[in-house]
Amino acid sequence: MRQFIYGMAIILIFATPFMRTLFESYMFLHMHMQMMLLFIAGLLMAPLLQQKFPNFFEKFNKNGVPFMIIFVTIIIYWMLPRAMDEALELWYVELFKFVSIPLLAGVTLRDSFRKLQPFARFIFMVITALTFGITGVLYTSSESQLCNAYLLADQISVGIGQLAIGVVILAFVFLITFTDQSQYYKNPYDDAEGSS
Repeated sequence: MRQFIYGMAIILIFATPFMRTLFESYMFLHMHMQMMLLFIAGLLMAPLLQQKFPNFFEKFNKNGVPFMIIFVTIIIYWMLPRAMDEALELWYVELFKFVSIPLLAGVTLRDSFRKLQPFARFIFMVITALTFGITGVLYTSSESQLCNAYLLADQISVGIGQLAIGVVILAFVFLITFTDQSQYYKNPYDDAEGSS
């Protein structure tokens, strides 16, 4: 419950006009701070949702693949320059950002990660790392503004950040591939069954 409250607090704080203006004024803060914290909020909210709706998660994400596909789709969408521009211009796209990143990226990843078979987990994480790497190269190598709302210098800094995140994800992939991680994962449905 405490994690869920922390997650909701992050969303509500960053949804205030002051925080939105502050973090959306620079592309780096928009993508690598605001969006990343919304994603972390989703990770924090996931355990309570898993306990409250165990049947939903078991029915629609039994092996982890369906929600992982949603996760990858959402992060790819929010890496697109047009998506960032529209979030600044259209209120409903901004609302979608505050809903989709926590729920369709953060929650889905946390529920899927422990359910995936090792090979599937490896594939999805490599795809995620490559996505960050490709967008990083795109943002750093482009000689023109890809986002109308941000300067070219902002775009380059975001690209460098994307490349760094891609490298970190690849390092994490090798870590979980060559070490035993089973002891670190607890089935959230066990708590739900024990309390019923």
